[in-house]
Amino acid sequence: MMYWNGGGWAWMALMPVLWIVLIGLVVWAVVRLTQQRPGGGHEQGRGRPPQETPEQILDRRFASGEIDIDAYTQAREHLAAGKPRSR
Repeated sequence: MMYWNGGGWAWMALMPVLWIVLIGLVVWAVVRLTQQRPGGGHEQGRGRPPQETPEQILDRRFASGEIDIDAYTQAREHLAAGKPRSR
């Protein structure tokens, strides 16, 4: 009777590599799923929420009624005066 004894050493060498890959995938998945995302929503780019410009913040505050027209125009003028002029 002949016995096939040709592939046992290959599995013994490959099993530690497979376990390392499997454990690495589990750790990667846990880290990805438990990361806190700033803003709580879908971000543009790589993990950063979109940044509002000062003018956009001012427009949003005026639209929501946080500031009145006088404060809005004064802040708009202040922002326009503080920006360097492009040529």
